[in-house]
Amino acid sequence: MTVTQQIITIALCVLGTMATRFLPFLVFSGDKPTPKYIQYLGKALPAAIFGMLVVYCLKNVSILAGSHGIPELISIVLVVALHLWKRQMLLSIAGGTVCYMLLIQFVF
Repeated sequence: MTVTQQIITIALCVLGTMATRFLPFLVFSGDKPTPKYIQYLGKALPAAIFGMLVVYCLKNVSILAGSHGIPELISIVLVVALHLWKRQMLLSIAGGTVCYMLLIQFVF
């Protein structure tokens, strides 16, 4: 990429990010109540995205080869335990990721 193309790409990324951040505040002003379907999406989508993330992460795990999915299982148990203990999604995801990476690098 040339410098001009890089600048245009960065500018478009910034513009897209700003649009997605500011658009909800422009569309749903504080004067009117938020529509029910938007409230529903706000409650339903985080769990749906997390479910898709789990399926995506485990789609290529083979219990018939290698470590038989043991590092993945240990990391999943840790994620669930951390989430039940602290109820902080970032801590749960980071803890599970670090656990998995350590298991893959040093144990399995």
